[in-house]
Amino acid sequence: QVQLVESGGGLVQAGGSLRLSCAASGRTASSYSMAWFRQAAGKEREFVAGITWTGGSTPYADSVKGRFIISRANAGNTVYLQMNSLKPEDTAVYYCAARSGGLVYRASDRYDYWGQGTQVTVSS
Repeated sequence: QVQLVESGGGLVQAGGSLRLSCAASGRTASSYSMAWFRQAAGKEREFVAGITWTGGSTPYADSVKGRFIISRANAGNTVYLQMNSLKPEDTAVYYCAARSGGLVYRASDRYDYWGQGTQVTVSS
């Protein structure tokens, strides 16, 4: 069992930055591949970025590539999403997700554990 707790969301102006954190706890949490998803109002949940448990692979959605950076620290138990050059279309609830195994998938149904989500609002 893995528990995930996100933090760091808030309100920011377009062009600004935010850093989201996801703290994972539970046995072998550091051996899980992790990802960030987001869900805007009225839209489906979408993949944002992921990181394997080794940190060796970090795929991104095309919409955030070059602006967002995913990383993990604290012996792999904390995952960060540094979000730069934010745009109003980045406004969404951001969720942290975890799955056992060494691969990152872009499909949300591949993930076993989810956090409660944190709201990010970007004003124009």
